[in-house]
Amino acid sequence: MALNPIDLVRRAPREDVMPATPLAGTRSQSVQRLQIGLFGLGAMVLLVGLANIILTNARENEARVVPEAAPTVVGEQAAAPGSDPLADAGVAPDLPAEPAAQATTPAQGQSGNAAPALQP
Repeated sequence: MALNPIDLVRRAPREDVMPATPLAGTRSQSVQRLQIGLFGLGAMVLLVGLANIILTNARENEARVVPEAAPTVVGEQAAAPGSDPLADAGVAPDLPAEPAAQATTPAQGQSGNAAPALQP
């Protein structure tokens, strides 16, 4: 009996192998995917509707609110233009606006390098 090479390349159909399932899956899997998609779509519609209701109510409540009334107490005077806000807050020392006069000049009889005399 002679061996035909085509018979070696060609595979014989096997009966024990199940046919391949379609890429879309079975009918029950398709229905389940459809149900999940519709449920998700419905949930998004409900969330958008709820957000719309909340925003509409917030706008209506804001429109009903009485605007802020003018203050009934007199406010403090505005700060002077030369004032220092850091000194007012106590953060920096308060410096005088004009420099202080120089200390007393040394007496004519004393030289500028000598210390002044102590007074009792």
